[in-house]
Amino acid sequence: MKLRKTFLISLSAAFIVVSCKTNPFTGQRNLNFVSNDQLFPSSFEQYDQFLAENKVVTGTAEASMVKRVGAKIETAAERYLDANGYEGFLEGFKWEYNLVQDEAVNAFAMPGGKIVFYTGIMPIAEGETGIAVVMAHEIAHALADHGAQRMSAAQLQQLGAVAGTVAVSGKSQETQQIFAQAYGLGTQLGVMLPFSRKHESEADRIGINLMAIAGYDPDEASKLWERMAAQSGGQSQPEFLSTHPSNETRINNLRQWAPEAKAEAKKYGVTSFE
Repeated sequence: MKLRKTFLISLSAAFIVVSCKTNPFTGQRNLNFVSNDQLFPSSFEQYDQFLAENKVVTGTAEASMVKRVGAKIETAAERYLDANGYEGFLEGFKWEYNLVQDEAVNAFAMPGGKIVFYTGIMPIAEGETGIAVVMAHEIAHALADHGAQRMSAAQLQQLGAVAGTVAVSGKSQETQQIFAQAYGLGTQLGVMLPFSRKHESEADRIGINLMAIAGYDPDEASKLWERMAAQSGGQSQPEFLSTHPSNETRINNLRQWAPEAKAEAKKYGVTSFE
C-alpha cells in the first residue's frame, strides 16, 4: 500500500515537471498535459457542431463587424508573437469568428481560435470598440491555452482523488466519505475556482494589450464592464464561489492596466485609438 501511494505521488510530480508550456504573454510556465494536436481536432469538430445546431447570423452589419474586429485582433496577436520571438506559435490555429442568434449576454472561445459572439452581448458592446474588448479577451483565452490548462487541472484533480482514496482505503467508511466530501469541496473552492478566475484575469490583461495594439482604445475596456455590471443589476455570486472575478475587480484591474496597454501599443507604432 505504501509503495502504491509513493508511486502515485511520484507520478503526479513527474506530470507537473514535464507537462508545462510557456505562456508567451506572461513568460510563466503553465501546467499543460494536452497538446494542440490532441485538442484542436476535437475543438474544431465541436465548434462546427455548435454552429450547425444554432442560428448563425450572416450578411448583417453586426456579423461583419464581429469578423472584422476578430481579424484585427488576430493580426495584433501575430505582430506581438513575431516581435517577441514566438514565430510559428499560431501553427495549427484556424481562426473563425461567428455571430449566433441568442439573447444570452455571452461570447466564448474554443481552443484553436474558434470564437462565438451571441447577439445578446451586442447592445452592451455598443459598437466596434466594445466588441474589441470582448473579442480580445476571448482570443486571449485561445492564445494562452486556457482550455488545455483546465483539462490538465481536471486530470490532476482526478489523480489527487485517486491518491487520496488509496491513502484512506484502510480507514473506516465514515473517514473515506469525509475525505471524498472535503477533497471535492476543497479542490473546487481552493484550486479549481481560483484557477478559473486567474484565467479570466489573465485574459483581461492580455486582451487589453491586444486591443490596444490593434488600435482600439484600452480605456474603453473598463467602461464595457461598467455596462456589464449595470446590466446585471449588481446581482452576482461572491467572488470566491465564482469562476470569474467580480465586476468590481475587473473594472479596477482594467483601469489600472490601460496605461500599460497604451505603452505596449506604442512599441508597434500605435499612438492614437479608435
